[in-house]
Amino acid sequence: QLQLVESGGGSEQVGGSLRLSCAASGNTISRYDMAWFRQALGNQREGVAAIDVYGSTNYADSVKGRFTISKDVAKNTLYLQMNSLKPEDTAMYYCAGDQVVVAPLKPYEYNSWGRGTSVTVSS
Repeated sequence: QLQLVESGGGSEQVGGSLRLSCAASGNTISRYDMAWFRQALGNQREGVAAIDVYGSTNYADSVKGRFTISKDVAKNTLYLQMNSLKPEDTAMYYCAGDQVVVAPLKPYEYNSWGRGTSVTVSS
């Protein structure tokens, strides 16, 4: 089982950038498909970006071309680089991981979750 801790959230203006980190322990992320999710107030949790054990990535249409998911196996850390931020990116962001993932942007695929880091984008 993975233990996950997110960091890097904060407040940013429209058009700005943030980089989120997710530090893993308890196992190596090289064995896990990993993903970032977000949940805005009153909304359901939605998949943002995912990366599998081979490094293949998937993105939600709303963030394609703006967000980049990556991982550093040596540091056992997952990242989400967020550029050209919009107010609709405001949410709590969570990282997640699991070893058998069929639909990488679906929350029900993942059993290991962090507690989240908050992102606020203001105009």
